[in-house]
Amino acid sequence: MKIVCVGAGSMAESMIHGWINKRIMKPEEISVMNRSDQDRLEFLHDEYGVNIVCDDQTELGDADFILLAMKPKDVEVALKGIREKLTGDTVIVSVAAGVSIDTIQKHVGDFAVARAMPNTSAQIGKSATGVAWSKFVTKEQQHLLRKLLSSIGGVTVVEEDQLHAVTGIAGSGPAYLYYFAESMVQAGIDNGLSSADAKKLVRQTFDGAAEMLQQEDFGELRKRVTSPNGTTAAGLQALYDNDFKRIVGDCVTSAANRSRELGKEFE
Repeated sequence: MKIVCVGAGSMAESMIHGWINKRIMKPEEISVMNRSDQDRLEFLHDEYGVNIVCDDQTELGDADFILLAMKPKDVEVALKGIREKLTGDTVIVSVAAGVSIDTIQKHVGDFAVARAMPNTSAQIGKSATGVAWSKFVTKEQQHLLRKLLSSIGGVTVVEEDQLHAVTGIAGSGPAYLYYFAESMVQAGIDNGLSSADAKKLVRQTFDGAAEMLQQEDFGELRKRVTSPNGTTAAGLQALYDNDFKRIVGDCVTSAANRSRELGKEFE
């Protein structure tokens, strides 16, 4: 396979790192381009050995997949810039939040188009990715795309409209967990721990809990840790009193709604 990444930000880098690290793709099978940041392209070339798209952009015509990995506001300009170079067998895969398949096809025509929402854990092969595709994506192309995305983590096929929820949970989710981890570290420091010890304990707690979540029901795990009138019950009560579940719901819904807004802005 050959892939051209149009856009060279953190998401593109995470996916490139995952593909190469998992040996799903060779560096020479991946090419990168962006609108103006040559230094960024040089960095990716030096760091991972990927190709920089040449001036005549011949790589676009040879690509099996074109990855649109720029900000939503830049998608239209990018598509206009590459449209004439595309061939009929190419699948366009967008990871730009909110930009619909219809919007992309308005600029490129009846090409095979898919939308994916990975997260930056792709870098370590642990992304939670949602994907949806247009009617022009063949069964073989679907299989290849799922294989490609599976190499950087788990893949869930959804209807396109459900990608807003996927964005709210999985696409943005790592940042929520990082913020929660930051808050736990600060609470540990406030209760007498050193910063180093608090970080060590929080990292291991997250690591162990994440492993347990793969094995058993979430609610059952919580109940098993929570002894009546014990320390965990006291801590959870503070979360209940502050309506933690509503806060989390608002967090996810706000991200999902922003995804919907972005889609309307670029229709």
